[in-house]
Amino acid sequence: MSTLETALSYAQDHKETFLNDLISFLKIPSISTLPEHKKDMEIAAQWVASQLEKLSFDDVAIMPTAKHPVVYGSWMKAGSQAPTLLVYGHYDVQPVDPIDLWKTNPFDPQIRDEDIFARGASDMKGQIVAHLKAMEAILQSSHLPVNIKYMIEGEEEIGSPNLEAFLEQNGDLFQCDFCLNADSGILGADIPSLTYALRGLAYFEIRLQGPSTDMHSGIFGGAVVNPGNILCDLISGLKDDDYKVTLPGFYDDVLPLTDDEREELAKLPQPEDWWLMQSGANALDGEKGYTATERATARPTLDVNGLYSGFIGEGSKTVLPAKAMAKISMRLVPDQRPDQVKQSLETYLAERVPPAISWELEDLSSCTPGIIDRDSDAVKAASRALESVWGKSPLFKREGGSVPVVGFIKDILGVNSLMLGFGLPDDNLHAPNEKLHLPNFFRGIETFIRFMYEIAG
Repeated sequence: MSTLETALSYAQDHKETFLNDLISFLKIPSISTLPEHKKDMEIAAQWVASQLEKLSFDDVAIMPTAKHPVVYGSWMKAGSQAPTLLVYGHYDVQPVDPIDLWKTNPFDPQIRDEDIFARGASDMKGQIVAHLKAMEAILQSSHLPVNIKYMIEGEEEIGSPNLEAFLEQNGDLFQCDFCLNADSGILGADIPSLTYALRGLAYFEIRLQGPSTDMHSGIFGGAVVNPGNILCDLISGLKDDDYKVTLPGFYDDVLPLTDDEREELAKLPQPEDWWLMQSGANALDGEKGYTATERATARPTLDVNGLYSGFIGEGSKTVLPAKAMAKISMRLVPDQRPDQVKQSLETYLAERVPPAISWELEDLSSCTPGIIDRDSDAVKAASRALESVWGKSPLFKREGGSVPVVGFIKDILGVNSLMLGFGLPDDNLHAPNEKLHLPNFFRGIETFIRFMYEIAG
């Protein structure tokens, strides 16, 4: 029996033990945003560290940050010719509110049919345990065929505020050939898929100041510049009739979709009516010349997220506002950069805001987009592993959302991230009754086992 077959057999024979370990992890209320759970965060970090110690990983450490620690461990015995993987994950979870909508205690895991219900089951304790148990199965059978480093953080659910500085301080420790990010999912229980690109984010607040105070619109209207009107005009000018963003140079660095990519995206089970059903919208619209899937996952966007000016209470108040504010977000695609689009927005405002109005632009949040070549060794190895387990080739998809850590790892460590996880769209992430589909938990373990041998080969 080969070492791969031995590892797979071990995983099959230890399903009950693996599930019990998952349950023990899910019982820890590691809610990173609530101060009263600080001790639980420490317990969860120790749980992960103890798992690595049981696997005889080297240099296992709970490394402090300004808030919650990062768990580190390494297994570097495969030799210098073998690839080195950085496995990323997070042990923190979202709050459970509203608690009254949960059918069972969110930290008392319950199995119903083929799903296990608990906060963090899918996002992402189940994914972490699946990878750890894959490593256990291999190590009980032989040696790991690759070198591995773990970086399991405790702040992902609050935006990873300290991870960038942590990586900059410890970059040498985390040097690798690529990152395996298990904080991911597939399109359906029987639809294996791989996310090969993520959009980035640039989020701004625009503030306009006109008169020194709100004024009577009957007395001053028509004589004084109204910042509310100016803001509306500015927003209206940010897109043209074809819904293209008008900021200077906005599309200069956009990596175009290839014909092959468009064919792959067209295979996804997301036709136009799917987007209508999911959104509850009456109609779809957006940049001309692209499908809804392409617009929502593979093209850059600019959207208003919030507006405020003057009187917005019930009833009427004839006021000419002194101030106006808008929150604007842009989803970026490879190879756009947040600093470049900020410069474009500043240029736009400098050219369009009249002299009677002063303006400020605040950078609220940003992260770079990410992409990994579908012809890379990592993607090919993951594809073969998924096909071996599911019996069908995976679909390739792009995500419209942003994952800041992918950008940090690319910018600081200089490597790409492979998104390989097994959550489902209906797992109720961040919502009551979060769940993990157990057949996919065990399929995930097998996939991780096969992937390690595929990438080593």
